[in-house]
Amino acid sequence: MQLTVYFTWSCSIFLASGYNSFSKSMETIGKKQYQVQHGSCSYTFLLPETDNCRSSSSYVSNAVQRDAPLDYDDSVQRLQLLENIMENNTQWLMKVLNQTTRLELQLLEHSLSTNKLERQISDQTNEITKLQEKNSFLEKRVLEMEDKHTLQLKSIKDEKDQLQVLVARQNSIIEELEKQLVTATVNNSVLQKQQHDLMETVHNLLTMISTPNSAKNNFIAKEEQISFKDCAEAFKSGLTTSGIYTLTVPNTAQEKKAYCDMETNGGGWTIMQRREDGSVDFHRTWKDYKMGFGDPAGEYWLGNEFVSQLTNQKRYVLKILLKDWEGNEAYSLYDQFYLANEEQKYRIHLKGLTGTAGKISSISQPGNDFSTKDADNDKCICKCSQMLTGGWWFDACGPSNLNGMYYPLRQNNNKFNGIKWYYWKGSGYSLKATTMMIRPADF
Repeated sequence: MQLTVYFTWSCSIFLASGYNSFSKSMETIGKKQYQVQHGSCSYTFLLPETDNCRSSSSYVSNAVQRDAPLDYDDSVQRLQLLENIMENNTQWLMKVLNQTTRLELQLLEHSLSTNKLERQISDQTNEITKLQEKNSFLEKRVLEMEDKHTLQLKSIKDEKDQLQVLVARQNSIIEELEKQLVTATVNNSVLQKQQHDLMETVHNLLTMISTPNSAKNNFIAKEEQISFKDCAEAFKSGLTTSGIYTLTVPNTAQEKKAYCDMETNGGGWTIMQRREDGSVDFHRTWKDYKMGFGDPAGEYWLGNEFVSQLTNQKRYVLKILLKDWEGNEAYSLYDQFYLANEEQKYRIHLKGLTGTAGKISSISQPGNDFSTKDADNDKCICKCSQMLTGGWWFDACGPSNLNGMYYPLRQNNNKFNGIKWYYWKGSGYSLKATTMMIRPADF
């Protein structure tokens, strides 16, 4: 008997399906058919029908009866062998099924991972899309702001150009006014000097007329004697009348006219600076402030070089008298004062403040260098002397400037470049009159 085995295998993989239990069935009696169902896969084995085998056996028996038992036994053995083979194949197929199951599970896990990755990619794609949209919006806003800033810069540049033109015009006007003011000041100073000389001559004549001959001789002797080094020395020599005296510049034979106050607080004061009517221009050069300028009978500056040499010989005190436009007076007294030499920019040194013009010194401490319109020695990137006018010990344009512009009544408020003493009247109030006076500390 020839034995033929038919084997079929059908399998469909569904990723969402699970593992199904093993099943085995026989369909019809007389047929050797094995079907194995595992999950979505089906395995079928077909053997020849038994009747056919029996017919063949009968035929063989009729043909050769004596050999029938042997042929039958042989067929049974072959069938048994075939069944053993089938059993082995079944075991092998079970191994294949197990391996297939593992592959299905791995494929399922891979599919799930793929789905998760696809979702992540989708989420990231959405985020990128949102970021791109936001970036587009921001780019649009930046472009709008750039356009706006460009217009603003253009507007500012136009305003700057207009201001520069205006400043140039104002500078021209100021220069012209300064020239006119200098001319008027010179004329006024000449007239004041002539008036002062006339009054002094009259005063001397009256003194001589009313004085006995011996007193006249003493008066003439005093007038013709050697000049003094300061007003304190003149006071101690017996000259106790306030007025203009001739002083000798220390260590030289040069003479200098100065006003001596012989009345205030016991007298002996050498007037270093005086402002009272705006008749003298104080917006001067370094050389002018070094040598001194103005009229000792009125507004004047004694001179930085003379004061420096004088105050470095011994200890001096400085007193500053201030008057406002409402009739009030105040003072600041420093019990130690001196000016450094020209190499050190006439730096001011002060100690020991008392007085009624503020508990804090309006001259910045520690000492600052002296600045003028042609010598900028302040601590500001701007030029304080040019901006505030006058020569002074500016810090960063500082809380004081007694040599600023002179403003009359009702024009003296809100003047940044006026005659100011911050810790008495504030930064915008321009004073009516000021006097700076010095004398030895041991007077």
